[in-house]
Amino acid sequence: MADGMKKYILMHKNISVADIELDEATCAISAIGHVYSESHVPVGIPVKKGVINRAALNEWWKGRAIPASRAGIRNALEELNISTTQKLLEKCMGLSLSDQYWICPAGSGIEWSQVNFFEHSFSDDVGNILFGKGSSGDYISLMSPDNTSDGWLKKKWKIIDGKRCLIKGGSGATQQEPYNEVLASSIMKRLDIKHVKYSLLIEDDYPYSVCEDFITTQTDLISAWHLMQTMKKQNHVSIYQHYLDCCKAYGIPEIKESLDRMMVLDYLIVNEDRHQNNFGVVRNAETLEYIGAAPIFDSGTSLWFDKPTMMIGTRSKVGCKPFKNDHEEQIKLVSSFDWLDLNALYGIDEELRELVRGSLFIDENRCDALCKALRSRVDMLTDIVNTHRTGYVIDNCQGDVTEDVAYSGLEDDRDQ
Repeated sequence: MADGMKKYILMHKNISVADIELDEATCAISAIGHVYSESHVPVGIPVKKGVINRAALNEWWKGRAIPASRAGIRNALEELNISTTQKLLEKCMGLSLSDQYWICPAGSGIEWSQVNFFEHSFSDDVGNILFGKGSSGDYISLMSPDNTSDGWLKKKWKIIDGKRCLIKGGSGATQQEPYNEVLASSIMKRLDIKHVKYSLLIEDDYPYSVCEDFITTQTDLISAWHLMQTMKKQNHVSIYQHYLDCCKAYGIPEIKESLDRMMVLDYLIVNEDRHQNNFGVVRNAETLEYIGAAPIFDSGTSLWFDKPTMMIGTRSKVGCKPFKNDHEEQIKLVSSFDWLDLNALYGIDEELRELVRGSLFIDENRCDALCKALRSRVDMLTDIVNTHRTGYVIDNCQGDVTEDVAYSGLEDDRDQ
């Protein structure tokens, strides 16, 4: 072994994938040795003539670490006496509650069944420190799935009634994201959209969202980003179509239908951050068979969460992802609204009002503005759906009836 290098085996549950070396100083993958199983190499990592692309595998590995943008991460690292989140990643052997990949120290004989976080308890130390609460004692255990949690909001995993649950905070003066998660969950329940259920937790007057892990010992979450790396995107093909093509190549069922529902939700709640790493698909970790689209999760960056009250509901431009940068354009990609019962949303604004009642961060003026804006989004979506279903629009100036293609879902989406 070269100086400053640590030898590991990249594992997928019980399957040996490849020998790797980590640089002791940076914890980056410095070398890849023998490849044991090409089929179990993480999705989207190129393998040519039995050789894994090291740069791509390194990006995947670094992507498992807590991002440097995480709120409070610098103070947490100081308290943990760890220089980078990459080193924190190594301390838990890369184990996650989102998939079954991990790194086994070479020659250790450690097995997945002995260490995985799905079947074993884990320390609250890292999570508590990330939440600014400090550790419970002199000894700090770094064996935690919190080391492999993504996103910029503070979050921690906790075992509640035997279930692995993610607790996630809010940001800024309004701390609105947890409320948004719960509201989005309620909207999806009303519309019969497959989703992760969120509940609200108030602790020390601060709101947090709580959801149960939807990944099990048998499954992997594969992000849309990694799935889209499996094929080269042609310049004339849109991101939306490229994702459909990649899913089709793997025989993943009902992806267009799941995207329809995701885009409808994101239109209603004005989601600004449905990036390619917070939606995707689920596969069987052992057979590698794709099961289908992941339930919708992570919808907190919505409803003008970081905007002043005066800007709520205005037509000022609000960001949109992942397929268009404008919600009015992205909703045009929806292929069918036949499944959508808008009557199910009756009273959703009052549900929001009740949800934020008593919040120290959302005052009555902001609550009124949010409820009014949410009603307006339902009305706007209703107009879009009615136009789509009739297939015609009235030209208000001329009174002419013209065929409508704007919401056919068949337009040529080539500007991405």
